[in-house]
Amino acid sequence: MRTLLLCLLLAAHPVLLAEEWRVVGDEQFAPYSYVTADDDRPLGLDVELVAAVMHEAKIPYTLRLYPFERVKRMLARGDAEMAFQFAGTPERMQQYELAGPLRTGSTIFMTTGKTAISDWNELDDLSPYVIGQVRGYVYQSAFDQADLARDTSAHNPRQLVSMLLAGRIDIIIGDRVQLLYFVREQRAEKTVRILPKPLVEMPRYVAFAKGDTARASRFSAALERLRQAGALDVIYQRWQ
Repeated sequence: MRTLLLCLLLAAHPVLLAEEWRVVGDEQFAPYSYVTADDDRPLGLDVELVAAVMHEAKIPYTLRLYPFERVKRMLARGDAEMAFQFAGTPERMQQYELAGPLRTGSTIFMTTGKTAISDWNELDDLSPYVIGQVRGYVYQSAFDQADLARDTSAHNPRQLVSMLLAGRIDIIIGDRVQLLYFVREQRAEKTVRILPKPLVEMPRYVAFAKGDTARASRFSAALERLRQAGALDVIYQRWQ
């Protein structure tokens, strides 16, 4: 039934078969998507996952990485057909057509020895502290709406880690693998602590403009074929 639906969508929109998709992602989301100082070539786990799916779907594309705020604007203005990575929150699902997930990541709280907190049970337990988060990111609905002291001046997760290490904020929130990547980059593993209880296991999606179900369905079908064949496991294992 899904295959028939996809064929009907493509028959109704034959241009989708040949057009080149403009794909954009976050340039500061290492190790999932990033560029280096010496090379603007997109790198990262999610970059390779997207490339594998696009190859499977036989979709011509260009892929560029930008600051995440620009990524969202490009998708909203129609300057890109597809963007990644987007958290699978109800708010994002209302804003976009989401396809995936590509993967799932653990969203955690990280702090240093300067704070007394050892763990949390309710979000109110975090209220005595200033929590740093990246401007424009969403994390989890209850947390995003909670009445907490926040610092949203960081433009990317690397900057967020630097602010924590400098003592400018008490706690930061983010993807576990990513925050540890930037901590190791600054050789500060012994300085930080991760609170034992994660906020959420968050699926990460690619996004299309609201109503663009034809492209979303085509990408989803190719992703599912690769997942069923186990073809994505090699990519996951290489980056782990």
